[in-house]
Amino acid sequence: MIKIEHVSKAFGGIQAVDDVSFEVAEGSITGLIGPNGAGKSTLFNIVAGLIRPDSGRISLEGRDITGRRPHQLFHQGLVRTFQIPHEFSRMTVRENLMVVPAGQAGENLFKAWFRWGQVREQDSKVLERVDEVLDFLEISHVADELAGNLSGGQKKLLDLGRTMMTDARAVLLDEPGAGVNRTLLGKISEAIQRLNTERGYTFCLIEHDMDLISKLCDPVHVMANGALIASGPMSEIRQNEQVREAYLGGGASGRMGEQR
Repeated sequence: MIKIEHVSKAFGGIQAVDDVSFEVAEGSITGLIGPNGAGKSTLFNIVAGLIRPDSGRISLEGRDITGRRPHQLFHQGLVRTFQIPHEFSRMTVRENLMVVPAGQAGENLFKAWFRWGQVREQDSKVLERVDEVLDFLEISHVADELAGNLSGGQKKLLDLGRTMMTDARAVLLDEPGAGVNRTLLGKISEAIQRLNTERGYTFCLIEHDMDLISKLCDPVHVMANGALIASGPMSEIRQNEQVREAYLGGGASGRMGEQR
């Protein structure tokens, strides 16, 4: 679904992404891991249209999307979340979900004044969808809570909910497990799996929690110093000496989630 071909990006004298190529297959949950500073988030930002690459090509379902802006990619079904959720903190959870769908009639002043029936009908459909998303993610109990008051894990679930309010086909998840307690991490993991298996979402996710990567992802790609150094199932990645060297110089069994 997403094809990354020979993508490179430098900032001054620092090569943040160095000739990276891999694919995110349709229907997969693909992992992207690596030590801090490996270039993972920069690559995500390139795919998501926040940064233009110096060279290389990004395609989505065979269409070249290199350099497309985030709002253009949104309409093509590619969305991303961030390590630090970007919720509207002074709006409720329900309102955060309601504002996501594009092209709502109520956003047009003429229609808001003179076609209120159309606006009301569309709002009703959006609310139905919101309720379905809240139920799916099991966060109906915080629907009327200000989003800024949510816990870190609840905000990550809200981020997932916002992707569900779009016509997303591919979702880039940036550290969905960061700062989340184990109970909510389990809910997030379950929601990702269900969206993948029941609704056909394709995911590519950056994550430092190797247990979460092992549970969700196949294949897994590993970056270090801007370059792609390994790809494959997590069982192989754990045994890869180059990967072990990238994580703490070979003493990385604990960091890589290996059982002792």
